[in-house]
Amino acid sequence: MRRRIIILVFLIIAVLFGYNYIYQDHRDIESEVTKFEVTTEDIASSFSDNVTVAETTYLNTTIEVSGKVSEYNNNSITLDDKVFCQFIDNIKHNIESNTEIKIKGRVIGYDDLLEQVKLDQCTIKKQ
Repeated sequence: MRRRIIILVFLIIAVLFGYNYIYQDHRDIESEVTKFEVTTEDIASSFSDNVTVAETTYLNTTIEVSGKVSEYNNNSITLDDKVFCQFIDNIKHNIESNTEIKIKGRVIGYDDLLEQVKLDQCTIKKQ
């Protein structure tokens, strides 16, 4: 009987830890402190030179990247054809092509085919 109670207690503890691990709170990238401030040229060359080292350095970190707008739509902006920034909500700022802009976001990877660094949960810091 005592053995069953001990097993039941451990099982309940394991379920609670598992639940808390799976359902963690989401990160608020907008309020996080940026780890790196880079230009589109710097981060793109880091990934094109050595993807493994660049992923170790930048992946899943909050950065601010500055560059010129090359493409934009309702919820994404591409800077210098090298950094793709995806926004959670529609962009409320008035964006024009070829203007200098600074964007804060989380690095989620590098697209080898398009040769672009991908950011998500982006916000416009400076226009």
